[in-house]
Amino acid sequence: MRALKILFLLLIIVSCSKKENHPYTFYYWRTQLKLDQTEKKALDQASVPYLYTRFFDVDKTGGQFQPVAVITKDKSFRTGKKIVPTVFITNQSMYRISAEDIRFLAKHIHELVQKKANEYGLNISNEIQIDCDWTAGTRNDYFTFLKELKKISRKEITCTLRLHQVKDKNQTGIPPVDKVYLMCYSTSSPLENSNKNSILDVTVLKSYLSKLEDYPIKKIEVALPVYSWGIVTNHLEKHRLINALSKKDLENPGFRKIADNEVEIIKDGFYFGSYLNKGFKIKVEEISDEQLKEVTDFLEKKISRFNIIYYQLDSKFVSNHSF
Repeated sequence: MRALKILFLLLIIVSCSKKENHPYTFYYWRTQLKLDQTEKKALDQASVPYLYTRFFDVDKTGGQFQPVAVITKDKSFRTGKKIVPTVFITNQSMYRISAEDIRFLAKHIHELVQKKANEYGLNISNEIQIDCDWTAGTRNDYFTFLKELKKISRKEITCTLRLHQVKDKNQTGIPPVDKVYLMCYSTSSPLENSNKNSILDVTVLKSYLSKLEDYPIKKIEVALPVYSWGIVTNHLEKHRLINALSKKDLENPGFRKIADNEVEIIKDGFYFGSYLNKGFKIKVEEISDEQLKEVTDFLEKKISRFNIIYYQLDSKFVSNHSF
């Protein structure tokens, strides 16, 4: 009997210490829908039956709403996953917007999503995800828009949730949706002088999400970063980004290593499609599996169950991570 009790206790300890397995999939955020073999393999292995696919952006210029960078499709884009249409809307599009504008925007977003899905034969889900970095000044109109889109489309409308919108929920408000997607990246601006990783600083993230368990919407999925970039700094301390650089890219005879993830250019020339001068610096920011695990372990203490959506599906990124 004593041996059975010990065995039972051991089973409890093992089951409690076992890392929770989170179903996962990806965001697809390129303008042309196409998949190479690495991307197809990563997507096929994903356990969530959806691919969150950006269809277009919406901006407002001269008082007029404009769809920007609408998707096109290559014949290589074939998947058994259902497509969740995702639309990014700039926050400025929600400033000084009338009730008529809100109805117009909701109607045309729904129509363009349907048009592209039909044109490319995409098997879309019953969900439309809206990505907008709304603020206290735009919250009311943005929330009205979400309700209007739900009424017009008759679909499930979900939205992204940024870190500051959790921390400052009393100011930014709670969106009228049943499910949100918590964006666990962009913890600071890459264009500032900082020694922090601007894609993901886990300490900063934890401070923003310290009260996540109190957030009123309980259905929360988690978006985690697997992307990388290089930050180029010129002689005037001005910064710009070069997408998808890794530390391997810094191994170049024209560079002098000045830190583990940073080099100084010692020879003028074309690098990564840009002409860069001697004295310019390049700092690479990328995400390790250890950082992602630390974030996941933290979130498991805050929210009960969640899927993970990695940003984003690109062979440059997915080949560097184990999912």
